[in-house]
Amino acid sequence: EAQQARHDLDGLPFLRSYTSARVSSADPTGANDDGLGARKIAPGETRTIADLRGPGIISHIWFTIATTDRWHLKNLVLRMYWDGEATPSVESPIGDFFGLGLGRYFLYESGPLSVGSQKALNAYFPMPFRNAARVTVTNEGEQPVGAFYFNIDYEQHASLPADLGYFHAQYRQATPNKGWTTAWTRNGDASVDGKPNLRGEDNYVILDAEGRGHYVGVTHSILQNQGDWWGEGDDMFFIDGASTPQINGTGSEDYYLGAWCYGGCGIDPFGTKRPTFAYQRYGNPLNGGDDRGAEWMVYRFHTDSPVAFQKSLRVTIESGHANHRSDNFFTVAFWYQTEPHKPFPALPPAAL
Repeated sequence: EAQQARHDLDGLPFLRSYTSARVSSADPTGANDDGLGARKIAPGETRTIADLRGPGIISHIWFTIATTDRWHLKNLVLRMYWDGEATPSVESPIGDFFGLGLGRYFLYESGPLSVGSQKALNAYFPMPFRNAARVTVTNEGEQPVGAFYFNIDYEQHASLPADLGYFHAQYRQATPNKGWTTAWTRNGDASVDGKPNLRGEDNYVILDAEGRGHYVGVTHSILQNQGDWWGEGDDMFFIDGASTPQINGTGSEDYYLGAWCYGGCGIDPFGTKRPTFAYQRYGNPLNGGDDRGAEWMVYRFHTDSPVAFQKSLRVTIESGHANHRSDNFFTVAFWYQTEPHKPFPALPPAAL
């Protein structure tokens, strides 16, 4: 249908029946001082930046933030509520939601998310709601936000199809992962390589959902606490209560659709700097090398074929082979599902 194809070039000629609308931080007087419309957010304060009536679909979100808080990308928490629900379907530090999970800005573009110059945060996930949508930002830091600027574009519809799922996004972290050994020098040590992990014991959990829906992807930020390559861990998907993974990967960079340690793995004897890249469905826009303290960001979006589930879905990834490493992981999982959703784990304090 034309509505389903509205983000594809071949769908552009089809006429639309919705009404376009926006809520923004524009100057309410009609002059050019948009700071008058921007929201100040004091420490501990929650600000509602959108309170919409449906039926509708949020089609694009743009934020930019003026603050002296060095860690505002971790300290500001974004939440979204659909149709009057008491608990949010979206809950994440604002930086992590946009793929900036290490508290600093860098530029990249994917299909659903992008960060533009200068410090412009954009999201294009369609977010349907039937009766109401509420978007809030909470300042959990100790410094005020001087101005929170925003544009939230949405479509007003007469009705929505019954089979539309609700958009969800959930933050998780491990600071650090609990590696099962420190008695290794290289990832390829026999004591590490030979350990089996057939059922995903102690894997890092990206998503643990219940209901009917489909998983569409993840942003994954890494802070290395150990040297050598962080990405020997396999992805494992457990669909509808399975005890063994129906989807089992071959390495972390393989799940994120790269290869060969993104140019490491000893294949470059000249030590050429590893390139970064950012494509529509996958990318590695931050690449820190193999030393302790290295910073990384990788992402994967299953927009070609979302991973469907009828009852439940558990998405996991190893932290090193069989979870032998103790790096810091920060992820946001994105998915659609029917309501109610499984309660989210308590949002942990921001940490690196």
